[in-house]
Amino acid sequence: MSDEPQPQQPGQGWAPREPQAADAPQRPAGGRGKVKDRPTGRRRLVPTRRMVLGTFLVGALLVVGGFALGYTLVQIPPANALAVQQANVYLYADGTVLARDGEVNRENVALDRISREARHAVLAAEDRDFYSESAIDPQAMVRAAWNTATGKGRQSGSTITQQYVKNYYLRQEQTVTRKVKEFFIAIKLDREQSKDKILEGYLNTSYFGRNAYGIQAAAHAYYGIDADDLDAGRAAYLAALVNAPSQYDVIAHPENRAAVEARWNYVLDGMVEEGWLSASERTGMTFPVPRETTVSTGLSGQRGYVVRIVKDHLIENGIVDEASLDAGGYRITTTLRKDKQDAFVDAVNDKLMDRLDQENREVDTYVRAGGASIDPRTGEVVAMYNGIDYVKQYTPNATRRDYQVGSAFKPFVFTAAVDNGSTTQDGRPITPNTVYDGTSERPVQGWSGDRYAPENEDHRDYGDITVREATDKSVNAVYAQMAVDVGPDEVRRTAIDLGLSKNTPSLDDAGPSIALGVATASVLDMTQAYATLANHGEHRPYKLIEKVTKDGKQTVELPERKTRQAVSRQAADTTTSVLRGVVQNGTATAALSAGRPAAGKTGTAEEDRAAWFAGYTPDLATVVAVMGQDPVTAAQKELYGAMGLPRVNGGGAPAEIWGQYTREALEGEPVQGFDLRIQPGADRTLPPVDATGTATGTGGPAPGDPTGDGGSGQTPDDERTQDRTPGAPQGQTDGGTREGTDDATPTDGTATGGTATGATATGGTTGGTTGGDTGVGGTDGDDGDDGLAGALLQNSRQRE
Repeated sequence: MSDEPQPQQPGQGWAPREPQAADAPQRPAGGRGKVKDRPTGRRRLVPTRRMVLGTFLVGALLVVGGFALGYTLVQIPPANALAVQQANVYLYADGTVLARDGEVNRENVALDRISREARHAVLAAEDRDFYSESAIDPQAMVRAAWNTATGKGRQSGSTITQQYVKNYYLRQEQTVTRKVKEFFIAIKLDREQSKDKILEGYLNTSYFGRNAYGIQAAAHAYYGIDADDLDAGRAAYLAALVNAPSQYDVIAHPENRAAVEARWNYVLDGMVEEGWLSASERTGMTFPVPRETTVSTGLSGQRGYVVRIVKDHLIENGIVDEASLDAGGYRITTTLRKDKQDAFVDAVNDKLMDRLDQENREVDTYVRAGGASIDPRTGEVVAMYNGIDYVKQYTPNATRRDYQVGSAFKPFVFTAAVDNGSTTQDGRPITPNTVYDGTSERPVQGWSGDRYAPENEDHRDYGDITVREATDKSVNAVYAQMAVDVGPDEVRRTAIDLGLSKNTPSLDDAGPSIALGVATASVLDMTQAYATLANHGEHRPYKLIEKVTKDGKQTVELPERKTRQAVSRQAADTTTSVLRGVVQNGTATAALSAGRPAAGKTGTAEEDRAAWFAGYTPDLATVVAVMGQDPVTAAQKELYGAMGLPRVNGGGAPAEIWGQYTREALEGEPVQGFDLRIQPGADRTLPPVDATGTATGTGGPAPGDPTGDGGSGQTPDDERTQDRTPGAPQGQTDGGTREGTDDATPTDGTATGGTATGATATGGTTGGTTGGDTGVGGTDGDDGDDGLAGALLQNSRQRE
């Protein structure tokens, strides 16, 4: 039989019928009776009108009942505890008190003592419908919640009444409970107090930065006038501050000025739109730069700067929010060492401030200084210098990002070249002894952008010159070409990996000019980058805060600091070997006063508006900058003629400050030498190749190597060089080529392992000469500076 279904024949007396749909109504048994429609499938999911109406009524009753219950239960509380605000205590690393803050700076004033322009400016900034609308704005609250949820930034939907309730009656925490209370208290307050009274309370409780609570204190803190004397321009700036009090202070954060002016313009435009300011008055208004603040003498000297920087660090890293810090009660232990902090101040005073004559030289009134010092092994910030006095100069010079770093950026270009295995345009690997054309205003080759031909200082032509010599003499033509050979994007990446902020102004939009330091990194960022070089390329994010506790018992969690190898050890160490020559033979010989093995680089900003020295020993990385700023307008100024000198450059006061500070900061600690593993072939000169592919010169040992074979015959596989530490037996190499000994003791003018003025050195692989001396030592041709350091320590001889 077939397995196929067989057709069925209708039985006798039966008529065939059409098949019925599965969901068709079925006839009752017996073929009689009416078929009822029953909801099945999707129809069961559609609510009836009765269900919709019932749900609506129940929901409405719940909302009304909940509102009535909330309105009844939530009462207007007494004012919050600002009147008994605690101080925050800031400590040195050893637990001694550095500073205290937390004094409430506020003077309440009646609304009629606040200028009409000030009232209108705040309304334009925060709540333009304040007088015409209710105490709450549900639409704005929903919009703010939606923008926050969709990633458009954390926004507030609060009216002025709600903000006043938060400031005056409630705590600052971001919780649902607080928002519910704020909602009902605002409604009640709106019924019980006039709009003028609420606005007056809001203006007296809002925080404007600079420890100023209320618009009267703010008017004095920023402009030295009363609130009833505020004009539209100044009032608009104070109104803009409410949005971000600390970050919108353009004196403390000049890098944020563009954002501040945008907010300032928004406020003024709003005043015009609301009819509170005429268009003619608005036209031509210029931004009113606030003055440098005068603060409590309890924050004088370096204390106020440290407090400001630590608070910014806590806020910007999400450790503690600004409102909580303002409430006080925190005990913050920093990584700063008091002895090193004092040594930094002494060095700046001795080598810079005491040489100024502000009464007879106007340029001397422009002089500012900034400095930072980091332990490269731990990343801890051990000292900072920010200005002569927080009471007199408000801007913290160690953290500002608005001065070009100049040639102090050049080591990052060379590090990138070694780390990436970069080559010149004619295919030669870039090493310390690769030869470049150092002709001033020579157009860079291989660059697809606009023609770029940088000048060397004083338009000096150097001709063919090695990278090492070009670094010693800071030759712009060589480093601009090297930046193209490496690639500006790779240079930028390396600088960020070493420690510069990715938000550094002018870092992203530079081509070959990136090598000349057009970026405006902060002193602290530059110190972090040089500390990474000192730490053999291992990057440790700088650490400024050791511990934070709240109310003496609650410990605040600090973010994890992740260590990573930013660049290869070979790249970092080869850069160090080159930078040692800058101190020994180049533009930074003043740094030899530290009396220790050192590496570093000088830098000068465009038009001599800033001079830098960035340097390090194995124990300490420190950067010093001298800046020019008008004390009235805050504009950057040239420093020609400061201290009675034709110019101020990195090899002058900055290097001198660095030398004295480093010597005093490390006093009593054993002298440590550099342990370097440098790039293979770094001791061989690689001359350029002409158009025919023929080298234009003969290869050979690095300049200053009289042996002709790279040294004493020791050529370890890893090209390792090591500075011998004090007490190591002479001749010990620890598996590598020794660059000299730290504890060399000169005898009859001879310094074993290094070359001092008038001395002869032995040992090492690549010799060099210093001031006419003969050197048969020093792996990188920098004259065995550890022997020189020992000589300096023993004989107190300083090479000029």
